[in-house]
Amino acid sequence: MFRPKLPDVPVPPSALTHHEQHHDPAPRAGRSLSPYAGPVAAVLVGGVVLTALLAAVAITAISVAISAVILRSLLNNANRR
Repeated sequence: MFRPKLPDVPVPPSALTHHEQHHDPAPRAGRSLSPYAGPVAAVLVGGVVLTALLAAVAITAISVAISAVILRSLLNNANRR
């Protein structure tokens, strides 16, 4: 049904010998990726978790730095008065 139609090519009568050949299906090249699905998922989840933790630490550090600057400014103004 989905095979292309080839044009008819005249064949000399001497070349009409027919040999039956049985072909076994060719083995698939390479290995299946299903054994690697678990470790790949674990690495991806671990990367997401570590990235989230790093972002949380960075946000906390920025917040502490801003708070320190504000407190220092307030304490310096209180000492000047």
